[in-house]
Amino acid sequence: MKSNLTAGQLFKEARLKKGLTQLQVAEKSDIHPNTYAKIERDEQDPSFPTIKKLARILNIDISDIPD
Repeated sequence: MKSNLTAGQLFKEARLKKGLTQLQVAEKSDIHPNTYAKIERDEQDPSFPTIKKLARILNIDISDIPD
């Protein structure tokens, strides 16, 4: 399912499809809500462990997340 979305856009799209708020995703992934917001805006690159957590929470195949 490769697309032209950035990682942040992909996380946001998946979050909205699941009906979750940024705060809910941040709490589930154990990261600060401001950090998660920056990830969605592509202002901060998440660590690989954070990417794995977000992929699991948002049901994203990790291979679909752009570098």
